[in-house]
Amino acid sequence: MVYMCGTDLESRSAMATKDLIEMTKATISDSVNLIVYTGGCTRWNNEIMSNSVNQIYKVEDGQLRRLVADAGSVSMTKPETLSSFIEWCAKNYPANRNELILWDHGGGSVSGYGYDQKFQSSGSMTLAGINTALRDAGVSFDFVGFDACLMATVETGLMLDPYADYLIASEETEPGIGWYYTDWLTKLSKDPALPTVQIGKSIADDFVSTCQSQTRGQSATLSVVDLAELAHTVPAKLRAFSQSISALVNDGSYRQVSNARNNSREFARSTMIDQVDLVHFAKNLGTAEGKALAEALQGAVKYNRTSADMTNSYGLSIYFPYRKASSVDSAIKTYDAIGLDASYAQCIRDFASLEVSGQVATGGSSNPYASLWGGGSGSSAGYSSYDSADMISGLLDAFLGGGYGSVEGLSSGNTDFFFGRSMSTEDTVAYLADNRFDASSLAWTRNLSGELVIALPDEQWALVEGLDLNMFVDDGSGYIDMGFDNVFSFDAQGNLLAPEDDTWLAVNGQPVAYYHENTSGEGSDTVITGRIPAMLNGDYVQLLVRFDAENPHGAIVGARSVYPDGETQTVAKSWLDPESEEPVTLRMGDRIDFLCDHYGYDGSFDNSYFLGEPMFVTETMELSNVPVNAPVSLCYRFTDLYQQHYWTPALES
Repeated sequence: MVYMCGTDLESRSAMATKDLIEMTKATISDSVNLIVYTGGCTRWNNEIMSNSVNQIYKVEDGQLRRLVADAGSVSMTKPETLSSFIEWCAKNYPANRNELILWDHGGGSVSGYGYDQKFQSSGSMTLAGINTALRDAGVSFDFVGFDACLMATVETGLMLDPYADYLIASEETEPGIGWYYTDWLTKLSKDPALPTVQIGKSIADDFVSTCQSQTRGQSATLSVVDLAELAHTVPAKLRAFSQSISALVNDGSYRQVSNARNNSREFARSTMIDQVDLVHFAKNLGTAEGKALAEALQGAVKYNRTSADMTNSYGLSIYFPYRKASSVDSAIKTYDAIGLDASYAQCIRDFASLEVSGQVATGGSSNPYASLWGGGSGSSAGYSSYDSADMISGLLDAFLGGGYGSVEGLSSGNTDFFFGRSMSTEDTVAYLADNRFDASSLAWTRNLSGELVIALPDEQWALVEGLDLNMFVDDGSGYIDMGFDNVFSFDAQGNLLAPEDDTWLAVNGQPVAYYHENTSGEGSDTVITGRIPAMLNGDYVQLLVRFDAENPHGAIVGARSVYPDGETQTVAKSWLDPESEEPVTLRMGDRIDFLCDHYGYDGSFDNSYFLGEPMFVTETMELSNVPVNAPVSLCYRFTDLYQQHYWTPALES
């Protein structure tokens, strides 16, 4: 059973049509019925599917035979739509083995599966919704697979256990080609008794191998999880792990948890969905409970295939709030609905509450105003030095009294988690007073060699979890934010040296806003990924950039859709070229309008500012570092253990 919600993946790039063609090319025997439910799309790039109503097809003799011409015009992210399809298949094509594949966008633990382009207001199908659909359908599956991004989570697996033997899904965002269907369907037809693990292994191998050959430079992960083993071995270990985290936070060891989380493999980082590989996180925590949990998880993951750059991706991720806390309430509600042990909800509640308290009390900023207009850090530049317990207590009281606007993204509608924390306000205040990053220390001084440096004591460096170079260009009306890069160096005494290079990433010689995302590997195996915000033929995208041994100066390896706020919380696959049916990097003649953030001299902010003139894609799109040739301000952004940001004084070049 393939539940294919075509959405913009099909209407824009014909991804669903491509996968349907792969299915028709499989040699399918009479012992296998391959049934496809279609919908969720404003335009199909074939002459078979309807844009107006949902339909049901059977893949047979290399063709698509329509079984139901009109299954109604209903949202595919509604649980009842999925359950009705499953029930229809079970009634009309009864079998002794059933497999279900959910095809579309995916958003992971919190937002779940699916984005129906025709019913945008219906949102995604959360894990609670999937649970309802499978419970109501009453069918057991050999595996439930997600040809969608980010669905290989512990929460997904534990939710699925009553309904399926295995989960097949990806921890990371999927490249646009998605699963490759021809070979594994042919193998299953040849041997209908093929063990499910072998089916999953074939799917994973085909997926990653095809991605490596057709989407060079894009990351891929796919894992096969034994749900019975997961359900029998992991919950007790997860409970102990969760309780240990709560204990660490409440006993004054929040930094240990934050450091472990910061250093763990994170997925779809730019979207801030806060999904992290749980094995890597558990190992990084360095506790007996973490070690036991990691062993149980690795036992339940029966096969895990990744591209070479996806180190520390062990097969199952979990939601753990870190980049933002606005989804904590939604996660806890989902956990309640699917029956996840309450100790994990308490764990993330305790961690996120102290993190938010730190953001309230430490006086950081979400923007570089202080650096650009104030000339530096400290209270005169917009940062306040809250070193008094009474001051911190007053700020927390104001927050608890409804002053949620002091933390970006929080409001009265998503802060219930804060009132269920274990740590008392008094203990919170005491911890923050003793573990506060002193922004007033971010002042340029000179070392013994006369070089400009930021000199911090060791105890302050211990509170730093992120460091990025930030460039601003004065365009005569304000400051263009050129993004963040992981470029920095230190002197022999461990002081941060001032940046001296005013070059920045450019495409065909035109400087662009660039945001570093991840660095993995060492030496010749180092892989650096980042993104360039742009409009591609009028659509908001992130151009995906990769630096490696093959592309030392960088290469654009794909494009991923960016949706307007509120349209969907799921994450898009990268695009395909509907003409060549190959993954899209850029096509000849495509129009690119590069985007950036812009700060006016009057303090105004524009996050959709066009940078430079439109560019039309030529045969070679060369990346390089070039001088910006304009007045430049350079500064570093420090991120503390509460995910609060501070900018150094800007240095003009």
